[in-house]
Amino acid sequence: MLEFVLERGNYWAIIGLMMIGLYIAFSATNMIKRLVGLGLFQTSIILLYISLSRIDGGTAPILFGKDYGKNKDHGDGYGEHAGEGASYGAEAAGAAYDAASSYGSGGLENVYSNPLPHVLMLTAIVVGVATLAVGLAIIVRIREAYGTVEADEIRAMDLEVAIAEAAADAEQSKASAA
Repeated sequence: MLEFVLERGNYWAIIGLMMIGLYIAFSATNMIKRLVGLGLFQTSIILLYISLSRIDGGTAPILFGKDYGKNKDHGDGYGEHAGEGASYGAEAAGAAYDAASSYGSGGLENVYSNPLPHVLMLTAIVVGVATLAVGLAIIVRIREAYGTVEADEIRAMDLEVAIAEAAADAEQSKASAA
């Protein structure tokens, strides 16, 4: 059991980061600290996906060695006349399919990692940075309007304003009734 836990140490670290990020996001009253917690949570999710996509002995998905020379023409010489592909549409598509399937059926000498999870996580990083920037801009605007970034103080100020508006509406309705 101990060996099982120790072999998956990266997953335990990711789960720890995830829980710390969620705790900070839910318990902090300071809005900047909440954004830091959300950023930590998002980072742990990205690390989880990258850890899951790792392949033992896998290399970058760039053909090299004996894999590089296989089926270099990509389908019975149709690559030489790529401009004529429109007139030979079905034949060119069939040849491309045959070339692609021969890569999988012929077997590759090396093990390659799947690049899709890494590409998706790069996109998630970009979106996360943009979201963090928007969140910080909103917090700056809230600070200008309320003078604080503490959620409890902002809530109290909003409650005071709502009570004052309700009292003013009650005064107006009494004055108009009389």
